[in-house]
Amino acid sequence: MSHADAAWFDPQAEPPEDPWDEPPDDPYEDAAPVSPQPIRAGGCARAARAPQFRTALDALRSVYGFDAFRGDQAAVVDQVIAGGDAIVLMPTGGGKSVCYQIPALVREGTGLVVSPLIALMHDQVDALRANGVQAAYLNSTQDASERAAVERAYLGGELDLLYVAPERLSGQGTRSLLARGTLSVIAIDEAHCVSHWGHDFRPDYLALGDLAEAFTGVPRVALTATATEETHREITQRLHLSDARHFVASFDRPNITYRIVVKADPRRQLVDFITAQPEGVAGIVYALSRKQVEQTATFLRSKGIDALPYHAGLPASMRAEHQARFLREDGVVMVATIAFGMGIDKPDVRFVAHIDLPKSVEGYYQETGRAGRDGEPAVAWMTYGLSDVVQQRRLIDAGEGDRAHKQRQQQHLDAMLALCETVTCRRQNLLAYFGQASEPCGNCDTCLEPPPTWDGLIPAQKLLSTIVRLQRERNQAFGAGHLIDILRGAGTERIRSQRHDQLSTYGIGADLSDQEWRSVVRQLLARDLLQAVGEYGTLAVTEASAGVLRGETPVPLRRDVATGTGARTRKASAPVDLPEGDAALFEALRAWRTRVAREQGVPAYVVFADATLRALAAARPASLADLDAISGIGAKKKESYGRAVLEVIAQG
Repeated sequence: MSHADAAWFDPQAEPPEDPWDEPPDDPYEDAAPVSPQPIRAGGCARAARAPQFRTALDALRSVYGFDAFRGDQAAVVDQVIAGGDAIVLMPTGGGKSVCYQIPALVREGTGLVVSPLIALMHDQVDALRANGVQAAYLNSTQDASERAAVERAYLGGELDLLYVAPERLSGQGTRSLLARGTLSVIAIDEAHCVSHWGHDFRPDYLALGDLAEAFTGVPRVALTATATEETHREITQRLHLSDARHFVASFDRPNITYRIVVKADPRRQLVDFITAQPEGVAGIVYALSRKQVEQTATFLRSKGIDALPYHAGLPASMRAEHQARFLREDGVVMVATIAFGMGIDKPDVRFVAHIDLPKSVEGYYQETGRAGRDGEPAVAWMTYGLSDVVQQRRLIDAGEGDRAHKQRQQQHLDAMLALCETVTCRRQNLLAYFGQASEPCGNCDTCLEPPPTWDGLIPAQKLLSTIVRLQRERNQAFGAGHLIDILRGAGTERIRSQRHDQLSTYGIGADLSDQEWRSVVRQLLARDLLQAVGEYGTLAVTEASAGVLRGETPVPLRRDVATGTGARTRKASAPVDLPEGDAALFEALRAWRTRVAREQGVPAYVVFADATLRALAAARPASLADLDAISGIGAKKKESYGRAVLEVIAQG
């Protein structure tokens, strides 16, 4: 067997770096140190937090400024307020946090929220306090005195909500503290982390099932935006929620346009895609390794794009600075590993791009779901090629775990490849993975520009025959590059020295270009009609290959179109559906919001969401009473910002 053939990557693209030259990033590592806000400390005597509101709708209107719940929110809230358990599967941006925050404000006691990331706790606590809710967290960023102040506030009945990480709940001290106070509800966020087969398994989540016995009578709600039917079952079993009521919303994110383009020159393609987006928008670019992250960020900056790197190997101070800029400035693009994103509540991310193939559909769905949380149009873009397929299979073969674990990883990869290679609606494919049926969306690349298909049976037979002959006649195996050279009749030194020009299949594939052959290889790999094996990614036949060689298995292939960004977006930065006069007022309100956010040291969306600014620009309220009709302005924000907003509108 030849070990010299390393030409398995696209020739125009940079070879992917060795995946073993660095440790993987931990997506749950604390993103960055954060400065806790002071909490009013009460006495040490146990006291239960009195209900802040009489009804759920009172809380929704007063705190959030909304007149009605969305989707299943009302049913979930009623279930939890009545003391029942719930499992909530709801897409990112669907309003999961309302499902436990409202019950915590209506029930007696303090709501406990188990959250996997310090950054996520920090953002949510900031947003809650801006709405007048007494919220706090306990985590490793606090010193002893700060933690003591939070503990006194909890025991004194002064907190509506308390956020902790699952690791902290593993300690007896934290459980003892919670038992000395009164809990109104227990919310387990990102509950898919309890699943061994999920993309974000976190061992400390397994211990959370004990909360049912430790705090009897306290309703529990498990929430996630990412769960297959199997993961859903695991959440139910491992968290001891057999009596819970299940709420499964559609995972569809109709505001996201899914686009996957053939990889040729990924960095150039990425630049073309980003520069096609509206000016001043924020986005996230995901890469597989730290080295790729830093190289890509440097390249984007050289092209005039305000790009920042983020991965777990950077100093904590740099991660904190980059995260703060991304949250608080316009037009920043974060280039990151999966260590970034799960704890980010930024609602106005307009695009998420992948320059490496995600390991699973769950991971892809969660990462792309960070775009367009505000419901406005967003794009999920990915460039994908043969190198991605072979690299991911190498990672699985060389990784840890038993045969069953690797088989499951392979199934995850196969599903991801099926999404990439589909000739039908991508959204249909994506939702089907989560067990949900849908009609063609009309808003993905395969719907907007249906890919042409062609009969690939004969080319597949030629390729598979070459592999079989090399194996049987010479006990040799090679990667895609050399096999394509044989089929195309190339006169390379390697072919001559190996006497491969004497094979019966030599030159029988000259009718296809090198890139067309690479497309054939990529699609056969995706359909398990071909497999990449060993350290060097040599190609071998599979059991399913026999049907192709006999001519019994049809091989329809998608024809790769000319490589481009696949992006068709407007270049203007004006808000959607606003006339010119209102758009000018919207920009004035946004400038005011930016100033206020900088003064307070919080992200702009903590002050007001874009949707609220658009409503203000369209309605032009003239009095404080008029603000009550604007969605997103609760009592606290009306008190804090009402007069300033009215002044901006009057000037406009």
